[in-house]
Amino acid sequence: METKIANITEENLTEESVQEILKEAGDIIKAGGLVAFPTETVYGLGGDGLNPDSSRKIYAAKGRPSDNPLIIHICKWEALEEIVEDIPKKAELLAQAFWPGPLTLVLKKADKVPKETTGGLDTVAIRMPDDKVALAFIEAAGGYIAAPSANTSGRPSPTLAKYVYQDLQGKIELILDGGQVCIGLESTIVDLTEEIPMILRPGYVTKEMLEEVIGEVACDKTLMNADSSQAPKAPGMKYKHYAPKGQLTIVSGTEEKVVCYINEQTKKAREAGKTVGVIATDATKPLYQASVVKSAGDRQQEETVAKELYRILREFDDEEIDVIFSESFGTNGIGQAIMNRLLKAAGYHVENV
Repeated sequence: METKIANITEENLTEESVQEILKEAGDIIKAGGLVAFPTETVYGLGGDGLNPDSSRKIYAAKGRPSDNPLIIHICKWEALEEIVEDIPKKAELLAQAFWPGPLTLVLKKADKVPKETTGGLDTVAIRMPDDKVALAFIEAAGGYIAAPSANTSGRPSPTLAKYVYQDLQGKIELILDGGQVCIGLESTIVDLTEEIPMILRPGYVTKEMLEEVIGEVACDKTLMNADSSQAPKAPGMKYKHYAPKGQLTIVSGTEEKVVCYINEQTKKAREAGKTVGVIATDATKPLYQASVVKSAGDRQQEETVAKELYRILREFDDEEIDVIFSESFGTNGIGQAIMNRLLKAAGYHVENV
């Protein structure tokens, strides 16, 4: 299969040629094929969320375990009513506050949603992305797009179309190239089937933001710890994710001790003939002696760190870096999402110094 790439942006959505591309993308989905598309979080790998064969194709293209649920992306509120048993008041409040946006709601599914899409569960994860290209594509494709991140399972999620192509060329029909995404981490997932709503995956919409709208919100105990053996209720819960090819270690401690430790380990790795990469910040980048040092931005501007993280991990792969060290980040606000992704990428390998 030849994978086609089509450039499409919010600015040119009304052009006739772009409308033809969107129709082509929609027709591919309706015929049971797969299309990668941009969202505000990461690129998604889309198939018809109500077609079990399409979901099977998504799992196959990614090499993704079939018990790992997919998120159904919608473009209209009315679509939600068709795929869930009921809409709790808290779901309405959260949707009013954060949709379109990087928030996924887990609700009891309606019968029309196949269990191939939900990883065998009786619940379904749903979100409405805040990206005009994504919304136009979803509408053209019939309104229900099941989409995990558009990458080989376990690898860093793509924030640029070139990384989608790198992983999925020859496996999918079309990639809609909308440029670099603006957030860079997957959506927050909240389970609303529990008595107390529970965050299953942290993201840009933080616990504090959620609680301002609906009151008490809990966090799944595995967010910052190794996953349990239970079936995952949402994407990213059970399996190793977001991992670069090089061995990644997170180093936690005071700035002075972290820099000292990483430089010591860098020397040892070099003596063993390995290349070393470091994920630093603007303030600490000049202090490291590794082969490649990349800044994720200002530690006080965590939105920038979130946006740059996956790109940096992908670049280390491009540069064939053998060993990677990353500074640790705080876990307040979006920092929780950053550390959740880093911990999973590192297989929870943390050195406290």
